[in-house]
Amino acid sequence: MRDIRLGDDIDDYCVRCKRIMNHAVVSVLNAAPAKVRCRTCHNDHDYRHEQAPPPKVDARKQSLFSEVLKKVDPDEPVEPAAEADPDEAPEVEAAEPVAEAPKPKAKAKAKAKSRK
Repeated sequence: MRDIRLGDDIDDYCVRCKRIMNHAVVSVLNAAPAKVRCRTCHNDHDYRHEQAPPPKVDARKQSLFSEVLKKVDPDEPVEPAAEADPDEAPEVEAAEPVAEAPKPKAKAKAKAKSRK
């Protein structure tokens, strides 16, 4: 494989587009790309090796949510939200169908107005 040169095309995670996009190499350091420019939005940024940044988890929001859950049911231990098992579907009571009154038709209204 040949060495990376300025202007070469390379895939990388774009911090502005928030996707893996085509980039042009803008800076090379020790035969590896150091800075790249997105060919879609023209944003320059450090080469990220196609790695998206880790998701931001707001610890403050999580702790507040845990406090609320403790107030609702103090005896039950609070665990982080887990994925629901598809086998254990919650039971849903069937609601009785509600009969709706038929809506008057526009033609009937027009005929009633013309008769007056």
